[in-house]
Amino acid sequence: MKLGIHAYAWCSQWSNDTLDLIDKVKDLGMDFIEIPLMCLETFDAKAIKERLEQVGLATVTSTVLLNNTDITSEDPTVRAKGVAYLEDCVKATAAIGAPSFSGVIYSEHVRQTTNRPEEQLWQYSADALRPIARLAGDLGVQIGLEPVNRYETCLINTCEQAYRLKEMIGEENVKIHLDTYHMNIEEKSFYEATKLAGDDLIHYHLCENDRGIPGTGLVDWDGIFRALAEINYQGNAALESFVDCTDNMNTWVWRQLAPDGDTLLKEGVDFIRGKQKEYGVD
Repeated sequence: MKLGIHAYAWCSQWSNDTLDLIDKVKDLGMDFIEIPLMCLETFDAKAIKERLEQVGLATVTSTVLLNNTDITSEDPTVRAKGVAYLEDCVKATAAIGAPSFSGVIYSEHVRQTTNRPEEQLWQYSADALRPIARLAGDLGVQIGLEPVNRYETCLINTCEQAYRLKEMIGEENVKIHLDTYHMNIEEKSFYEATKLAGDDLIHYHLCENDRGIPGTGLVDWDGIFRALAEINYQGNAALESFVDCTDNMNTWVWRQLAPDGDTLLKEGVDFIRGKQKEYGVD
């Protein structure tokens, strides 16, 4: 298993001013950095790829859809804008040599609704993501569907629901991206959800139940690593925590979750590496 960290541990928006995080992650002995694509206006693919190659670090990308890029909107103009945004994200991912792009890419993040999602919502999402997946396939990129909790989406809260959308899309490069923070709310079992993802699991966010330092809260880390060992997981896993509120997505960081990003990384990595060794998840 390759271990990395999300850039949001230190910054609230990616730009050339944060390129030194690539060096920092490499110096800390991590395998990759997860780069957010929320603000493509400040995403310099050429500069990122050059720095990654210089320091010898891998990367993956992720994002969430907002109100004006919601591919499940009833407004066809908004759906089209969402498709165009996801196409740009896939191209940006390929441009920096990243093998996967994932996140809440199937519907608006924190969509305001009082009703359960109707079948049309699922169909809008599948129909929009199908050409995105095909474009990604042509560029050598895998797509990861990330289930998140009920307060952040009404569409995909569990691994099982992610599989449903994956089947509706019908493209081989559509995979699963799990996140322990959300699983803590929505799944009955960390172990069973991880086993269900199986060979389709390409990315894992390793977060404590409060998004603080892994190992300091309620997450069933033993169940997770037992499942990862049983499926012989060889994919990516990233520590994900947010250091502050941002103006490009909701993070809900109302208090300090760790003394700083460096402390979160050091203590979190020590804990995760320990679990890897304990369960033989190399």
